[in-house]
Amino acid sequence: MVNMTIEQDMIRPPQPPGPIKWIKENLFSSILNTVLTILLIPVISYLLYGVFRWMFFAADWTAVTQFPLLYAVGQYPRDQLWRVGIILSGLFLFLGMSWGRWRGLLKTISITAGLIQLIIALLPVQHPALDMSMRLFLGSGLLVILLGYLIGSRTPIKNTYIIIGWFIVPIFGIVLLAGFEVSKYIPIWISDLIPSVSTTLWGGLLITFLLAAGGILLSFPLGIALAFGRRSSLPFVSAFSTVFIETIRGVPLVTILFMFSFVMALFLPVESRIDRLVRALMAVTVFSAAYSAENVRGGLQSVPLGQIEAAEALGMGNLKTTIFIVLPQALRAVLPAIVGQFISLFKDTTLVVIIGINDFLGIGRSIINSDPEFVQMRTEVYIFMAIVYWIFSYLMSLASRRIEETLGVSSNL
Repeated sequence: MVNMTIEQDMIRPPQPPGPIKWIKENLFSSILNTVLTILLIPVISYLLYGVFRWMFFAADWTAVTQFPLLYAVGQYPRDQLWRVGIILSGLFLFLGMSWGRWRGLLKTISITAGLIQLIIALLPVQHPALDMSMRLFLGSGLLVILLGYLIGSRTPIKNTYIIIGWFIVPIFGIVLLAGFEVSKYIPIWISDLIPSVSTTLWGGLLITFLLAAGGILLSFPLGIALAFGRRSSLPFVSAFSTVFIETIRGVPLVTILFMFSFVMALFLPVESRIDRLVRALMAVTVFSAAYSAENVRGGLQSVPLGQIEAAEALGMGNLKTTIFIVLPQALRAVLPAIVGQFISLFKDTTLVVIIGINDFLGIGRSIINSDPEFVQMRTEVYIFMAIVYWIFSYLMSLASRRIEETLGVSSNL
């Protein structure tokens, strides 16, 4: 028993250092670090004081606080915002269920999302958009997440159902946002209940999230297919994949957006033209897929040939070897590069403002140009938008680091 206790003490991980120990090891560990710390503390304090004073006393945030719904959904009809509420509730429910089933980073994301909504609901500001019904809905977001957590942790629901739900909710959400027009397949009562809303009225964060999430989900499998196609032994498949990847990577995203938005429309008949938002999503997907393909190809080259030979010796076919042996190791090796590409894609969605789509950045620019007084507040508007983009980019980066830690890709977090 004594030996077992000694062994357990030897393998027990060390306790995290306290704040005093952390300060001593990181800020005052040597004479040079001590001098730098003493010199930088007043400089950083002065800068933080200036930023704090400007943000809370000198800056005018009117151009931000007066248009919360415009930043969120653009010109989407205000009497139809219940559709957005249903979609958010569904996403929060499955987020809570995922937290209850898989724990880990999902706990941080779930609590953060719920608290952000709760803080917005409790803001002590008088604004028509923040009426009692809107405040109650925002405040209920945390309750919906907790309900999902209870369902995921206390009920025997299968993981497969939760994963399927994550695919169904976005598809259902897009259909709900778009609505229905009267046709021989759609009765009048459905069109009256859920009328069609043109994508020209969509905007703000709604467009940004749709393009980013859609581009990531669609470009990733396409990139994997292109990576395998480039390594294929079939000359036609390899040549097509290579030409596709190198052509797309050789031009900027702006060019791809113009090609899909304007040039494609010229070659399609009027009655068959694709919606402009769908064309923008196609452009973002194609552009991101080319870069994802090269990232995945780099991971495929890192898989030792002995792994494939061992799988063949065990009688595994090419498909099983690829799915269960090669692909997991390849994706694990290039996970940081893949997530970096997704973060870049999220920020690159701002370029759609060039083709007339009012995403989050486009709404901010429209507000600035709508009133001469708001031109003086452009610094506040751009800082607000930068903070929003930074928050979501940081959450994606944090998720990447947690996944890397779980997979043992990186030990430095």
